[in-house]
Amino acid sequence: MAIAKGHRFEIDFDAAFPLGLVMVGDVAPDNEYQSREDRSAGRPVRQRVDEVTGKRQWKATVTDPSETNSKRASYDVTFLADVQPVPTTSEVLPGMRPIELEGLTAEPKVAGQGEFKYQSYVFRATGFKTAASGGASKSGRASNTAESAPKAA
Repeated sequence: MAIAKGHRFEIDFDAAFPLGLVMVGDVAPDNEYQSREDRSAGRPVRQRVDEVTGKRQWKATVTDPSETNSKRASYDVTFLADVQPVPTTSEVLPGMRPIELEGLTAEPKVAGQGEFKYQSYVFRATGFKTAASGGASKSGRASNTAESAPKAA
């Protein structure tokens, strides 16, 4: 039995990111490309919609502290939600906050160019996990508070 291209594997946050994630900046809409002609014609910017779930796509840049290669440590995570997910954790440095994701999936892909290709993943989430009251998560780091977005169907 073959696994279809584009299959999304559900994965536990602690298994994917043993040291957690740090969000850099804010969550923003993932808009479709708009050509110069579209802009000059005054066509509205359209937000991307996920083909599998039908939910709107949002993007956030994250940094993975467990990644040893600095060029691979920062990347975008796509959020699939009808409304913009909003983390409620406080910033530890200006523009940086620790986060924990809910409804996390990973889709394998090949990244890099030429002879320098490597295995990578497209990470998608439905929102931010709400913190447990005063506890620590399985990996021992402090839990993060966040507002949960609606789950994908």
